[in-house]
Amino acid sequence: MIYDYIIVGCGLAGICFAETALQNNKTVVVINNDSQNSSRVAAGLYNPVILKRFTEVWQSKQQLQLLYEFYGQLEQKLNVQLDYKIPLLRKYFSIEEQNNWFTASDKPNLTDYLSTNLVTKKWTNIDAPFGFGEVLHTGYVDTAVLLSSYVDYLSRIDAYVNATFNYNEICFKENWIEYQEYKARHIVFAEGYGMLSNPFFNALPLDGAKGELLLIKAPDLNLEVAIKTSIFILPVGNDLYKVGATYNWTDKTNTPTQEGKNELLTELKELIQCDFEVIEHYAGIRPTVKDRKPMLGSHRIHKNLHLLNGLGTRGVMLAPSMAKMLFDHIEHGTDLDAQVNIQRFKTAFSTLRQSEQKC
Repeated sequence: MIYDYIIVGCGLAGICFAETALQNNKTVVVINNDSQNSSRVAAGLYNPVILKRFTEVWQSKQQLQLLYEFYGQLEQKLNVQLDYKIPLLRKYFSIEEQNNWFTASDKPNLTDYLSTNLVTKKWTNIDAPFGFGEVLHTGYVDTAVLLSSYVDYLSRIDAYVNATFNYNEICFKENWIEYQEYKARHIVFAEGYGMLSNPFFNALPLDGAKGELLLIKAPDLNLEVAIKTSIFILPVGNDLYKVGATYNWTDKTNTPTQEGKNELLTELKELIQCDFEVIEHYAGIRPTVKDRKPMLGSHRIHKNLHLLNGLGTRGVMLAPSMAKMLFDHIEHGTDLDAQVNIQRFKTAFSTLRQSEQKC
């Protein structure tokens, strides 16, 4: 049997590409070793506005439309709930911040996303004398449930291999690729930060931002919305809340740190005034790119090797649309958006090396 795709990696990028291919009647096998866990530990928030700069997320309307469709179809397929629509409130710290919000809400590309109603609701254990602004069309995807449910599904259809991919065992044939006992028309690498070990694409400028996140239990908080300040707090049911996230550009391990925990606890105690218990402490490396855009494309020499990476902090929004864009590029020859095409890194792209494997 010759598969249409071998997909390396089973985080958000790998899952969304695999599902896109399957929905288009293609055959896939996914190879994954669980070495990257940024998708699993992510909060999964989606939000069409970059609140720090009051700018619209790139291609936000297209991304949101496909997000609702894609995860909705997966919910039915996997018989689980994934998409939780929940308001996101930005806490104001001054009258000036209120004014900045209302000024931004008048921008044509933000009117659909920034409510002009001042939220003045009082929560017993949150002090917000200047109120909140509400971002519309927000929610979160339960990435842990998505990953575990989709791996179970792939396993049931005999399309999942729990193993470390060995790049030296790729053999390039005239019309397909051989890898161990598998033959495929294409390989899509969706390895997240693990791409730096991939000899075919590691010349590209992928960086990693370590993020740490807490799961707390706070029975007296009674919060039914997500709140954003310098951190976010997200209710996930049963008096549990996710709190995050840190950014560390030097530590490239998945190990939670006391420093990261202390940073989150300090910010959390400034936001809420009630007792809480830390239940879990997570860490992962987000695959990021300096220009804040994903990396999609095909190898300059081996045209049946492809990359889907660099989804960064907005993976749940980006993954369905980027998977579709790459799939359409491979199958139908449609152009990749120049802002995400790996050829934008001209020097790095020109150095992507040819395989020395003799088959």
